[in-house]
Amino acid sequence: MREIVKSVVILGWLALASSAAAADDFKLSNNQRISCGRGLSAGKLSTATCRSYAYLFNAKTSEYFRCSVSLSMTRDAKEIISTQSDGACVKKPRIFETDGNYTFDATETEPPNTNSFFGTGGYAIWASDTTAQKMRGCITIASGLGSDVSKCVEMKFE
Repeated sequence: MREIVKSVVILGWLALASSAAAADDFKLSNNQRISCGRGLSAGKLSTATCRSYAYLFNAKTSEYFRCSVSLSMTRDAKEIISTQSDGACVKKPRIFETDGNYTFDATETEPPNTNSFFGTGGYAIWASDTTAQKMRGCITIASGLGSDVSKCVEMKFE
């Protein structure tokens, strides 16, 4: 009986260790951006809104999440009248079709008042396999028509 209990404990420990080893590895992007803007409202109210983006990358599957956080503050000449904050992450598709050991980086365009007439601009994701000479660059642009345009390009090493 003692051997059976010992075997069950060892098997449970091995299962736990193998599931931990097979667990996905999430990495936070190193290149977060923040943009802020101001607006004037009727009655001498002013509103300041700041938004920041970051990316959470699954280093095993090459799926990623584009996350944003925003804070908006409305004030008059004497006091802060209201604040609002919001944040969420949106899951994006895989960059590579197969599981592996990937690394990545991401960057956002400048705020919409300085970069283009295409709405909020876009972002770029770079991902590479840490075990092979394999790399993709992906760019997503807001079309201004409801859906984004996104393309990934496999890098050629010459």
